[in-house]
Amino acid sequence: MLLAEPQETGADWRFEILGIPVRISVWFWLAAALLGWNVCQSFSRGDQRTLLQMLAIWIGVVFASILVHELGHALAYRWFGQGASIVLYHFGGLAIPRAWGRRVHLRPLQRLLVAAAGPAAQLALAAVVVGGLRAAGMYVPFPLVSLGERLGLFAGREFSSPFTYALCDFLLFVNVFWPLLNLVPVPPLDGGQIVREGLLALDVPDAHRIAGMIGVVAGGAVAWWGYTRGEPYLGIMFAMLAASCFQSLSAGSPPWRRWN
Repeated sequence: MLLAEPQETGADWRFEILGIPVRISVWFWLAAALLGWNVCQSFSRGDQRTLLQMLAIWIGVVFASILVHELGHALAYRWFGQGASIVLYHFGGLAIPRAWGRRVHLRPLQRLLVAAAGPAAQLALAAVVVGGLRAAGMYVPFPLVSLGERLGLFAGREFSSPFTYALCDFLLFVNVFWPLLNLVPVPPLDGGQIVREGLLALDVPDAHRIAGMIGVVAGGAVAWWGYTRGEPYLGIMFAMLAASCFQSLSAGSPPWRRWN
């Protein structure tokens, strides 16, 4: 399964935050570095020392952002009576619920809110960054240009440090674009979970298959968009997700693994 929990290794980093166990797979760091290599090269302009510094900033931003995302899920699980643990690995992150208290299985509407809590946490982090920069009278490197222009985010003082600029740019890119992509209705992304749980909450017959069919169409559309816009990684990822949905529909099984 594409988004299954990875096996534990002796090199994994383990800690707790807000009473929630967290495990960081050793492969998470390599995947984050590879993912940010091109953008960090563009910031470094051929200087190898600057490239390493930019990579360190990028990896830190990816780590903090995905951790915030999974904390959103985990805290939502806790709100509904389930404990949860977090795993960060090469495909991103997972919030894995554990039985806690008397309630073991959540209702569809509760699972919908759990799925939505991850992207919402990241978007809230982006809003904090934007608000802090605006309060300081700074230019905001907002990744959605048309929206940024309407909100007047590009008027302000320039950054004096390229590293501070990179930090803010990376934070806003990762915490605006990534949660929006995660809300695309393709299982097992959060958007696909939200569609499925919404259909189940409305007692729609065959909700799993309908959500899977939506996932095939939406995943194919984003894959095509990625390939035609020079974003091959995005295209490959969503093509794989769409193919996974199609294969699961053909096999008659839901195109995701539910943890509860």
